Amino acid sequence: MVGPKRHFLPLILISLAAFIFYSFHHSSLPSSILESNPTSTFPNPIRTQSSPNFTFVIKVLAFNRLAALSRCLRSLAAAHYLADRVHLHLHIDHFAPDNASHVDPKLREAHQILEFVDGFDWKFGEKVVHYRTGNVGLQAQWLEAWWPSSDHEFAFVVEDDLEVSPLYYEFVKALIMNFYYNASNYSPSIFGVSLQRARFVPGKHGNKLQLDDQTRLFLYQLVGTWGQILFPKPWKEFRLWYDENKAKGNKPFLEGMVTTGWYKKMGERIWTPWFIKFIQSRGYFNIYTNLLHERALSVSHRDAGVNYGKTAGPDSKLLEEKSLDFNLLEVQPLRSLRWYDFCFREVHPGKVATNLEELGSLLHSLQKQDSVFLVNLFGVSDAISRNLLCHFERLDIRNYILMGPPSDSLFDLARRGHPVINVDKFISSVGLSKFTSQGLSFETIKGILAKTYAIKKCIENRYNTWVMDGSMLLTSDLFLSESEDSNGDFFVANNLELFYAKSSSSSQKIWVDGFVSKVVAMAESLAGKDSATHGSLSFVYVVIKLLEQNGARIRRVDENSFATKIGSGSETSLRDKKLVYWSSEMELNSIQKWLDEFNLWSIDSDLSCTAVVCHKS
Repeated sequence: MVGPKRHFLPLILISLAAFIFYSFHHSSLPSSILESNPTSTFPNPIRTQSSPNFTFVIKVLAFNRLAALSRCLRSLAAAHYLADRVHLHLHIDHFAPDNASHVDPKLREAHQILEFVDGFDWKFGEKVVHYRTGNVGLQAQWLEAWWPSSDHEFAFVVEDDLEVSPLYYEFVKALIMNFYYNASNYSPSIFGVSLQRARFVPGKHGNKLQLDDQTRLFLYQLVGTWGQILFPKPWKEFRLWYDENKAKGNKPFLEGMVTTGWYKKMGERIWTPWFIKFIQSRGYFNIYTNLLHERALSVSHRDAGVNYGKTAGPDSKLLEEKSLDFNLLEVQPLRSLRWYDFCFREVHPGKVATNLEELGSLLHSLQKQDSVFLVNLFGVSDAISRNLLCHFERLDIRNYILMGPPSDSLFDLARRGHPVINVDKFISSVGLSKFTSQGLSFETIKGILAKTYAIKKCIENRYNTWVMDGSMLLTSDLFLSESEDSNGDFFVANNLELFYAKSSSSSQKIWVDGFVSKVVAMAESLAGKDSATHGSLSFVYVVIKLLEQNGARIRRVDENSFATKIGSGSETSLRDKKLVYWSSEMELNSIQKWLDEFNLWSIDSDLSCTAVVCHKS
């Protein structure tokens, strides 16, 4: 019996070593890789060998412009494909029915195009021609051109008036390898790569497109129709989303966007408003280039057609090999790239604070304003938190931090660019993870302590701090400025979990480690008493009691003077109120009904804002 045991020992040791290596490797991956996007149908990054084989398919969309198509195909054939197999699929739309006198010229035009593409030599892979039997228009041409055969197939959609640089494929391949197959650079938020020069901000009153000369790559929410590479997983997700919304009769309206006006004018002749609405609902981004001197890897000649009544000429200058004055294939890591939304405001995805040091870094990334909001999301539904964020956008409140327990929803908010505190890890980092309390009291204590430590860090960084629950909604920012101008260091409503701490010399002297320790002790004491005292177990109750003991200057306000409680049974009116709130016991349907009545429900069925509101940065 001894002999066989010795034979198994090396195998056991090898297995154990392999397990330890895998566990270490997996745990060391960035959180953006390990934490999936819960709203995505295909959330997980691709795991494959170091030199993956992928399929690249060029989808050329053509109609009746032979000269433009010829120029487009010649430029595609002149590109460097590095001995890779690249397939060419041509989708030729049929002419629309017209009176009989126009049929023969259109037939000759169509047959000339077919004769040309049949004779066009494509030596890099397969060539497939799809000639439609009827006119479907640009929207169907785009949407029906591609359904990925696998997660390793990429499409380059090219309208026939485009011309591409011979360098484009080398560049695109480098990006696919770095941002799709490299786990350290992967993000589920990226839906593709645009080769056109960014020159348009769709959000009304948005910022100007301004980038420094050192920026070569950046991420921007806008899709680029003049040379767009599509990643397979987000495109499949979009097609399924489109099917559902189209079948239900929904429209891609997104107020505050120029593209919504286009859709109202052109309807289903264009497809981009649908994709833009999808991108906004998912929080996805596109990789763009900044090649300087108005250069781009793809150029639209803007020939007369669906989008232009007459030819407008090239939108940019094509990047040529002879004019290359930098290393095109040098790709920066994802963490060093900047991200911009539809207003061309910079956003900061992945900001999750798990300790005081990370909270300090997070505070430094906020706007240079005096105040910051700490929003408690314990027990708050996704719909309520998303609606609150839409109102923050409307009021141009950009300095906020969301606090909650670890969850897919919290991490998805961080992925979208909302700064968050993972309360469980945050509390553990300060050595306060073990309490005698359990259940609801335990969750309440964690929230109290996280707020207390976060306020201390905010005051140290010279930020005034507002603390509010997710069961509140600001309707105006005037209330904030009025409160911040008061003489007291602290502001509190009598019966609301609404608290304000001014960053002053006197508040800094009070809000020290000793004060935090007293908060911990008092919260534990209240939680340990009989259930009758649990109503006093709240952040505002605890800190106000202790602040009073320290002789702090506290301004108390009757919430009825500035706030309205919905669902209270009495007549409810906003009038000049600056805030609405509701009981944490109130059902979501009732909350939505009340807020909808006051025109304060600002999300759709995707839990995304119904409007994009731009403010000049």
